[in-house]
Amino acid sequence: MARTRGVVAATTGMLGLSTTRRAAVLALVVCALALTVAVPLRNFVAQRQELAAVTKQQQALAAEVDELSKERARLSDPAEVAAQARTRLGYVLPGEVPYVVQLPSGPDLTGAGEAGAAMPWYRQLWREVAEGSR
Repeated sequence: MARTRGVVAATTGMLGLSTTRRAAVLALVVCALALTVAVPLRNFVAQRQELAAVTKQQQALAAEVDELSKERARLSDPAEVAAQARTRLGYVLPGEVPYVVQLPSGPDLTGAGEAGAAMPWYRQLWREVAEGSR
């Protein structure tokens, strides 16, 4: 009996738990700590990625604002507005004679035999598939 008590005392350690039970408790504590750290870490990484995306978007919007501010400053000049009206809208000043140059149309490059060249690509493809199945 004394020998059995010595073997039991050797396998049980602190708090009267066996080595296997101590290992199980340690594993349980490690898993609990890992789960406690994993969720906040995942949130931290997700927020960092979102912050990087928002920063990139903010920089793009700032560049667009700068470009639009330059265009607004350019269009605040009355001479620039008059030049845009002349080129884009075809306006003329009173007393000026407007001329419209119409170029003659070029030769028909498609030819009579290639009527499918003016069709969209998907219709040409469908016609080729339909002709190939005959």
